[in-house]
Amino acid sequence: MTAQTNPSRTADIDTIVERLQDMLSDDLTATEALLIARAKSPVDVIPDLSGYIVSAGGKRLRPMITLAAAHACGGANAGTHALATAVEFIHTATLLHDDVVDDSDLRRGKKAAKNVWGNNASILVGDFLFARAFTLMVETGSLEILRILSDASSVIAEGEVHQLAAASRTDLPTEEYLAIIEAKTAALFEAAAEAGALSAGPQGEQYAAALASYGKNLGLAFQIIDDALDYGGTTSVIGKAVGDDFREGKTTLPVIIARRRGSSEDQDFWDRALDPEQQAEGDLAHAIYLIRSTGAAEATLVEAKAYAELAKAALRTLPDSQWTKALSGLADFCVSRAH
Repeated sequence: MTAQTNPSRTADIDTIVERLQDMLSDDLTATEALLIARAKSPVDVIPDLSGYIVSAGGKRLRPMITLAAAHACGGANAGTHALATAVEFIHTATLLHDDVVDDSDLRRGKKAAKNVWGNNASILVGDFLFARAFTLMVETGSLEILRILSDASSVIAEGEVHQLAAASRTDLPTEEYLAIIEAKTAALFEAAAEAGALSAGPQGEQYAAALASYGKNLGLAFQIIDDALDYGGTTSVIGKAVGDDFREGKTTLPVIIARRRGSSEDQDFWDRALDPEQQAEGDLAHAIYLIRSTGAAEATLVEAKAYAELAKAALRTLPDSQWTKALSGLADFCVSRAH
């Protein structure tokens, strides 16, 4: 993994997502319309702030997983569109809350909403979007789908609190790191895929567990790569400033591996530098050097690839179709962002 990106490789990555966006064109149009309609409120700051972050876009990866999972199980419908919208609202709400907790300045390449409207408004509008998501879930009329997404919302919150409690713990075991990212990131990927399958009807019930496994492993691969990119990506790829995790004292997989493989002097560096109050000029550059020189960057990529392969393997239970191929391509996309 290097900071420089191969232009032809970037084009290949973009093509994977663009192809799926084309396949889902009508569904995504319906979802975007719902995102705008359900963010409306007579309180001006709510549509202004929510519209600001929703319009910043991102690739709509989680809603696309919901929609493609439904198509892989027979077809998407109005209920699927509502679920895709709910999934994006949950994701957006967590972003608003995260930026306050992490004191981030950038989100999706723009000023974080809390830097425009303030912390209080960001938190409260995040709460509003969570509530809107639950309204959309209820409208599907499925208690099972409501359970899946409400459970995921609880798990995400637990994951964020767990990560906060583990901040600056340089001795964080790999297993605990994986438990944190499974909760804070993979849980929504898993719920998005499983709920999408169930929205397709009886055939979806048959494949819901396989798609849940796909989503969970895809989410793990996605977050591991995000954590690696913090030490060697570009802001345009990850949508936030490079080094944010380091400055916030987060112990992520590349740090865990680099510290484990490093000398006692290197371990002393990590113990000091991951305390935001003790960080000094040049620490980020040295952290990046250690992650590369110890092979931690490549080892992190290998770990992400393993989860991506598990995600792809889970799709083999489903009938082969353009949709399973597209979902498999998303797993490749998640890992390829690191190249």
